[in-house]
Amino acid sequence: MFMGGAQRPSGRPPAAAKAGARRIAPSLPTVAAVVGCVVLALVAADLSLAGLIHQLTPHRILLGGTLVVAFGGVGLVVARRQPRNRIGWILLGFVILLALFGGAGLYAVLVYRVGHRGLPFAPVAVVLANTAWLPALASAPLVILLFPDGKLPGARWRWVLWVYAGLVACVMAVVAANAIAPVAEHDIRVDSSGNLTSSGRLPGWLADPPAWIGAVVVVLLVGIALSIVGRQVLSWRQATGERRQQLKWLAFGAAVTVVWLIGMLLFNLPLVGIAALPVSMGIAILKYRLYDIDRIISRTLAYAIVTGLLVGAYAGLVLLATRVLAFSGTIAVAASTLAAAALFNPLRRRVQRGVDRRFNRARYDADQTVAAFAARLKDAVDLDSVRDDLTEVVQQALEPAHISLWVSRPDRRPARSR
Repeated sequence: MFMGGAQRPSGRPPAAAKAGARRIAPSLPTVAAVVGCVVLALVAADLSLAGLIHQLTPHRILLGGTLVVAFGGVGLVVARRQPRNRIGWILLGFVILLALFGGAGLYAVLVYRVGHRGLPFAPVAVVLANTAWLPALASAPLVILLFPDGKLPGARWRWVLWVYAGLVACVMAVVAANAIAPVAEHDIRVDSSGNLTSSGRLPGWLADPPAWIGAVVVVLLVGIALSIVGRQVLSWRQATGERRQQLKWLAFGAAVTVVWLIGMLLFNLPLVGIAALPVSMGIAILKYRLYDIDRIISRTLAYAIVTGLLVGAYAGLVLLATRVLAFSGTIAVAASTLAAAALFNPLRRRVQRGVDRRFNRARYDADQTVAAFAARLKDAVDLDSVRDDLTEVVQQALEPAHISLWVSRPDRRPARSR
């Protein structure tokens, strides 16, 4: 007998259909792995193009390796482990933009300097080679702002972010117009890096923007970047526990990167030092060995101070031996080297104690407490006093939530616990 009413369509029920749709849709960790493969492919293409135009130098290989391992690797791990954290995706996008920037420049050189005019998409490569660096550079303050959980610190920062995006868009419009104008006029000349050396007639106000507009945009961009850094500094002063350790990792990586950039300008150091910032951020976000930062900071400061003192002492001894005492150069250098080597360990110990006392007070106090307990233990004979003293030392050094001490007496069989 036929019963009226709506019939359920044949096939899987709606719940099963939705579950199947969710299974078909790729997960965010899978998307992160695909993006990581895209990064590797772009870097491989860049290196291949560099080889075609005879620019595959060790410096370029080192640069590509640093970008992939430091920025791309950290971004991939964060995106796979914490797919809701925007920082991992921004780091991956940063590497992709830099890879497009470098590869497009090499492609433009291949077409317009080497002479392979028949290759496709050459004008697009010229535009990318002269514009892709800007959004990559603009993403750096965003990473600092969203650190460490990938979320905005408050509702008012949403407006700051919109203002920042608008300013970057204005600068991007000017930069893109400067790149598109010579391409539209078919007057493309590039240098050995793919940068345009020709210029065209820009449309409208882009041809001659007022100087005060550029000054206002630069001041606002710098002000927003400084406010982001200042916000993290204030957050560090108010933070406790894990959050404070995370911000210490950020500050440590930023300090190493800034010092390394100064060294690059003064001493032509390789670019690998900039990897300190993404690596330290990855450690802080994933909370891997999070509480080692105090020891790392104290060791870094101690060895930096010791290195500076030894270099100064070495130079002073060489000058004293050669200019004042009139020794030969070889003897002076050998004697100064031996003296510096003899000074290393005593100087390192004294500097390390001073640095720990100032920057790693918890470890310094713990070391002092354990040393004092070891000195008292040599003369102790009463088991109860040793037990009480040990409990007090552990409490002072480690500050645990609970302490239990189990002592086996010789006249009693120890109890078994399950």
